[in-house]
Amino acid sequence: MFVDHVKVYVRGGDGGDGMVAFRREKYVPNGGPAGGDGGKGGDIVFIVEEGLRTLMDFRYKRIFKADRGTHGMSSNKHGAKAEDTFIKVPPGTVVKDIDTGETIADLVEHGQTAVIAKGGRGGRGNSRFATPANPAPELSEKGEPGYERNVTLELKVLADAGLVGFPSVGKSTLLSVVSAAKPKIAEYHFTTIVPNLGMVETEDHRSFVMADLPGLIEGAHQGVGLGHQFLRHIERTRVIVHVIDMSAMEGRDPYEDYVTINEELQQYNMRLTERPQLIVANKMDMPDAEENLAKFREKLPEDARIFPISALSRKGLSSLLHAIADLLEVTDEFPLIDEEADESESTVLYKHESEADGFDITRDPDGAYVLSGYAIERLFKMTDFSREDSIRRFARQMRGMGIDDALRERGAENGDTVRLLEFEFEFMD
Repeated sequence: MFVDHVKVYVRGGDGGDGMVAFRREKYVPNGGPAGGDGGKGGDIVFIVEEGLRTLMDFRYKRIFKADRGTHGMSSNKHGAKAEDTFIKVPPGTVVKDIDTGETIADLVEHGQTAVIAKGGRGGRGNSRFATPANPAPELSEKGEPGYERNVTLELKVLADAGLVGFPSVGKSTLLSVVSAAKPKIAEYHFTTIVPNLGMVETEDHRSFVMADLPGLIEGAHQGVGLGHQFLRHIERTRVIVHVIDMSAMEGRDPYEDYVTINEELQQYNMRLTERPQLIVANKMDMPDAEENLAKFREKLPEDARIFPISALSRKGLSSLLHAIADLLEVTDEFPLIDEEADESESTVLYKHESEADGFDITRDPDGAYVLSGYAIERLFKMTDFSREDSIRRFARQMRGMGIDDALRERGAENGDTVRLLEFEFEFMD
C-alpha cells in the first residue's frame, strides 16, 4: 500500500529529577549538599532512509515518545542522558506542525536528520542551589517536560522527470516500456492511483528517475479527482513531461487538454510553470493522429518541443529519452514549493524559544482566575511541591514574572481561587 500523508504525535523525553541529598562532613551544615542533577530526556529525531518509498509504517504506529533521563543521585552523581529515538522516513518527506502550519523540516537526502521534539533538560539537584546564605538547601528541581507536538508527514516523490496528463493518455504504458517498472495498465480512467517510479537509462548510458503520476482532470487544484494527492508529488519534479493523447479517442481536443493541464498546474502553484516542460504526442499509431498533431502544432509557439511517439509500438522513444536527459543536465533542483516555508536551511522552532516568558490570565464561570502560558506551566511542572523551599522559590518566580501584579490588576483579592493546569491555590496578597 502506498501511503503519502499521515498524522503522528511526538513527545521528547522528560528530564530526570534532581535530588536532595547530604553527605557526612564535620563542621558542614547537614554534611553539605550532595544531590546530583537529572539527565536530559531523549529527543525525537527523524532520519532519512533511502530504501523507504512510502509512509506505510506510520499507519500502524502514530505515537512516538522518547525515554526520560535518569534521576540524579546522592554523592553528586548526575543522572544519565536518555538515548534519542530515531524514526526512519523516506526521502522527500516534509514535516509540518499541525497547530501552527509551519514547515519543520524538509528531508530529502539519505542520512539527513531533524530533531522534531526536544527532550527536557534534567532538573538540578540541591548542590546547585547552595549559597553562603543557605549552605544546605533542601531544594531541587523536577525534570523539564519533553516538548510535544502533533505533526503531519507528507511524502513528495523525488523524481527527475514526471509524466503528467489526463487519465488514459498512456503515461503508465510509457513508463513500463522505458523502465523496469510495472504500473497497472487498463482501459479505464484513474488506473494509476499512486505514483510509480522507474529508473530509465538512455542508449548513451545516462540514467534518471521517471515518475508516472496519477491523471489530472479539470479542477484538480481544488481537490477534484485525485487533486492534491497528485499535485504534491509534482513539486519535486525537475522536468515535466506532458503526455497528450493525439488520437483524440476520448472525444477531447488535444490542445484543450494541453491548456487545461497547464492551467491546473498554475492554479495549484504559479511556480510550477517555471519547470521546463516537454510535450509528448502519444498514440501516433492511431488513425487521425497525424492530422490532429498538425492542428496542434499550429496553435503552439514555433519553439515548443513536441515529440511524436507511440508508447505501445515504441516508436520515437529514443529521441524523447535523450531530450529528457539533455534537459536534466542543465536544470537545477528546485526548492520545496511552500508559500510559508523559508527556503533557507530549515530549523525547528520550539514554543519556549519563540515565545517570551509571557502568561495569560482568564476567568472561569465560577470566578476563578486561570493562569496559562508555556513558561509558567513549565516552572510549575519542574517544582517539587513536597518541599517548603521549593514552594517558596516558585512563589518568588511567579512574583518575578509579574503574575502577582497582573492578578491584582484583574481584581484578585485574598482568598480568591487561582487555577494552573489541573491544580488550584489561593491568592495571598
